[in-house]
Amino acid sequence: MKPSTTLVSAGRSPRRHSGAVNVPAFRASTITAPDLATWEASRQRRFEKDAVVYGRFGTPSSQALEDAVAAIEGADRVVPVSSGMAACATAILAMVKTGDHVLLPDNVYQPVRLLAGGLLKDFGVEATFYDPLVGAGIAKLMRPNTRLLYLEAPGSQTMEMPDTRALVAEAKARNIRTAFDNTWATPLLFRPLDFGIDLSINAATKYLVGHSDAMLGTIAMRQELFDRVKTVAAAYLGNCPGSEEVYLCLRGMRTMAVRLKRHGKSALAIARWFQGRREVERVLYPALPDDPGHAIWKRDFAGASGLLSVILKPCSKDAVAHFVDGLEHFAIGASFGGYESLVLPFDPRHYRSVTKWDAKGPAIRFHIGLEDVDDLIQDLDQAFARMRAAA
Repeated sequence: MKPSTTLVSAGRSPRRHSGAVNVPAFRASTITAPDLATWEASRQRRFEKDAVVYGRFGTPSSQALEDAVAAIEGADRVVPVSSGMAACATAILAMVKTGDHVLLPDNVYQPVRLLAGGLLKDFGVEATFYDPLVGAGIAKLMRPNTRLLYLEAPGSQTMEMPDTRALVAEAKARNIRTAFDNTWATPLLFRPLDFGIDLSINAATKYLVGHSDAMLGTIAMRQELFDRVKTVAAAYLGNCPGSEEVYLCLRGMRTMAVRLKRHGKSALAIARWFQGRREVERVLYPALPDDPGHAIWKRDFAGASGLLSVILKPCSKDAVAHFVDGLEHFAIGASFGGYESLVLPFDPRHYRSVTKWDAKGPAIRFHIGLEDVDDLIQDLDQAFARMRAAA
C-alpha cells in the first residue's frame, strides 16, 4: 500500500463507530469493569494492544492514532505523549539511568540541550555533544557507559545533514541504542526504523497535526522496547495526550501527503529564489543541489518539507527587523508544519558548544506554508525593498 493511501485508511474502523468516517474523540478517564475478576485481569494487560483500562494508558481514540502512526512509521508500536518535547524527553529517559552517558548532536533541538544540562545532569547522566557531520568518527566519543546516540536530520535551524547510516552502524557495533528526531521529514519522507534506529520521534504538533492547533508527540518503535517506553511515559511520568489533540492529529494526518508535497515544492522554489537575491549569503536547505548535505539527503530521503533557513549578508539588527516586520504572509512565531508560513530570526552561537558557526550575517528560519508561492515571493521581494530603503 502506498503511503498516501495508508494515511487515509490506517487507524480507521467505521464499523466500530456506527459508520462514522472519523474516530470519535473519547473523553475518558475512568474505565469501569463489570466485575472484580475483569478489573483485576485488565490491570495485568494495560499495555496490551487495544486494552482500555484507564484514560492515561489509552483510549480507542489514542489507540487509533497509535495504529495510524505505526503504519506510516513501519513500527510495531507507538507511544503518544503530550508534546514533541515530551516525546524527546521520554525517549531519552527510557534509555538511560544514573551513571550513563548519551551523545547528542551539537545542533540538537534547543530544549533537548536544556534537558541534558538540567534534569539529565541532576540525575547523574552525562551528555556529550558531537559534530553532526562527524560520521563514523563518532566512535571516538563512545564510551563503555554510552547508552544512547541521539540524532536529528536535518539539524535544528542550521540544517546540517548527518550521515545517519554511518552513525547508526557505529552505535550498533557497540550495542548502543539510537533515537532519531524525525519531525522535519515525517515518516513520509524518511523512516528511521528502516535504517536500524530504535526510536523514531515526531513532534506531531507540526506536520502530522498540520493546522497549528494541537500539541502532541509520538515515539515509534519495535515491540521489544514498547513496555519500557510506555512505562516511563504513562506510569512514571503520567504523560498522555488529550482527547481533542488526538482527534485533531488523526484528522490532520489524512491530508499530510498532499500538504507535504505542496510544502516541499514551494519551499524548493523559494529556496532557489533566495539564492538569486543580492541580500542573501547562503540558503540552508538540503534539497538544493549545491547544499553540502544534498548527496546524503538524496540518498536517504524521499523528499523535503517546508522548513529552510537563510543567512543574510551582514546587516544591522534594525534592518532584519524591517524585513521581518514588513512581511504580510509570514507570521513571526515558533514551531512549523502548519498550513501557514512563518519567519523567525535565530543565532546558533548561543547554543553551540562543539561546532563553529562562521556566518557573518544574521540567520532567519522560514517555514513555507500552503499559500500561493507567487504571493509569498512578492511578499518577500517587497520586504527586501523596505529593508534596503530603511538602510
